[in-house]
Amino acid sequence: MNILDTLKDRAKKVGGTIVLPETGDSRTLKAAALIAGEGFAKVILLGDHTHVIAEAKKLGLDFNDTKYSSIRIINPQESPDLPRFAEYFYNRRKEKGVNEAQALDTMKNPLYFGACMVKHGLASGMVAGAANTTADVLKAALQVVGVLPGLKTVSSTFIMVVPDFMGEDKVFLFADCAVVPNPTAEQLADIASSTAFTRRAIIGDEPKVALLSFSTMGSASHELVEKVTQAKAILDARKVDFAYDGELQLDAAIVPSIAKSKAPNSSVAGEANTLIFPDLQAGNIGYKLVQRMAKAEAIGPIIQGLAEPVCDLSRGCSVEDIVNTAVLVLLMSQK
Repeated sequence: MNILDTLKDRAKKVGGTIVLPETGDSRTLKAAALIAGEGFAKVILLGDHTHVIAEAKKLGLDFNDTKYSSIRIINPQESPDLPRFAEYFYNRRKEKGVNEAQALDTMKNPLYFGACMVKHGLASGMVAGAANTTADVLKAALQVVGVLPGLKTVSSTFIMVVPDFMGEDKVFLFADCAVVPNPTAEQLADIASSTAFTRRAIIGDEPKVALLSFSTMGSASHELVEKVTQAKAILDARKVDFAYDGELQLDAAIVPSIAKSKAPNSSVAGEANTLIFPDLQAGNIGYKLVQRMAKAEAIGPIIQGLAEPVCDLSRGCSVEDIVNTAVLVLLMSQK
């Protein structure tokens, strides 16, 4: 199963514009050329126009060529949008002690300027992290874009493409495997909601969410189990629009025959495609076990829970990683 080809086809139908702020990194410029070449999105590169053109030429790329007409280069320091972006940031952060001069200076930073373009609807989403730390990318996203209304938690998910799972290739979402170390019950509920949204946006099918534990429907009593049952109660109170259940052991969540004996009355057990782990240790270990031992393809982490899509990269990412993440951001930009 080549899920990325499928997702690229869907992204082309969505269309949109991706902001790439790290133009000092050659991988960003190469990725922009590939995105333009494949035609699934427009690209905005942030930086000095002359410098970006010169650096691209060193890579054998002529961004003045008409085949790259879908790429725009914007210098934040010279942009006519800079004053209104600075005013927006000042009004958003003045209670935190940010003054007008600091807001203007901050908006000259491509990470913040790019996030502001997304916030103001000038781009579908932003991809960064090739040259900046995860902390810096998330800080810019949180301070400019903010969290999705109704949620308080930014988290992550991995798309896990598992080959030959009970006779067929299957796509699971695993969360949270990269951001929240020890989520509260409310944070678990937020993670479940975010991951259900991510699945609908990216995979395009209906999420069946399992809140995982070492207990199934009261088979064990412990404070760790109680946290998961509280998360389910919060989802009940929110009246969310996706299928979910818990607490469930992993086998009860994904194996129909075991679900029949352990959770016969569950609408999710045995059919779960979206797995919410009780903490970061379990999630991180879980996705790596499946990746290495089941030879699954792990795509991510995908940042979720933000009001607008901003995705982080590993600083060791490849050009193709940037392109693939841009695909995910486009799909997440669907409202």
